[in-house]
Amino acid sequence: MSVNHDKIKHFLKEDAFIISNHARIRMFQRNISTENITEIIIRGQTIEDYSEEEPCPSTLFFAYSKGKPCHVVVAECTDHIRIITVYIPENNKWIDNVVRRDQR
Repeated sequence: MSVNHDKIKHFLKEDAFIISNHARIRMFQRNISTENITEIIIRGQTIEDYSEEEPCPSTLFFAYSKGKPCHVVVAECTDHIRIITVYIPENNKWIDNVVRRDQR
């Protein structure tokens, strides 16, 4: 099952989303608000898809928010989306914030 980005944005606009405890902790640590996450998902680009993830396929969004690069992992469930995590991409792990560096 592949991720449906229009469905993700629909659930977001309908407030049919859950922010995981892990994501809430990361949001607090990184001073990222729910509004920032919404902006990243709506305006952002998909840089990785995790269609095989269980129980819900997920995707990685990238956008700048408050002048900072941000990544948000979102799972698309049957009747809602779940914000899995949010983070600032590290230069040693990402090229231009969108291409994963080879970690070998």
